Amino acid sequence: MANTGNGTTITFGTSSFSANLLSVGGPGRSRGSIETSHMGTTTSHTFIPDDLVDNGEVSLEFEFNGYDTPPINGAVETITIAWGGTGDTWAFSGFMTNYEPSAAMGDRMTATATLKVTGDITITDNEPTV
Repeated sequence: MANTGNGTTITFGTSSFSANLLSVGGPGRSRGSIETSHMGTTTSHTFIPDDLVDNGEVSLEFEFNGYDTPPINGAVETITIAWGGTGDTWAFSGFMTNYEPSAAMGDRMTATATLKVTGDITITDNEPTV
């Protein structure tokens, strides 16, 4: 069954920052590779996977309210994304690295923010059993 993004929320554990989300992107997870080729390698480069995963960043777009105080200068805190009202959550330690409000005449005021994930992501899957 396909899900929509409706009902997606984000919770900041320490700063208690909250906003009406319009979109969430990421975190984009990546894993490096370590080259193992040597002078005796004759046909193609060889690699092994890096032991560490970079859990990337999360991009947010949300309604801007001038009275909101984003935690752009805050410490690392627990951040939880509840995806689309499914009960599935991703929780991680992270911090805000970018915050940018925007306003245009006759349009909704919005803001974007970037969160850096540090450490592991705890994924809770509440997929119903059939």
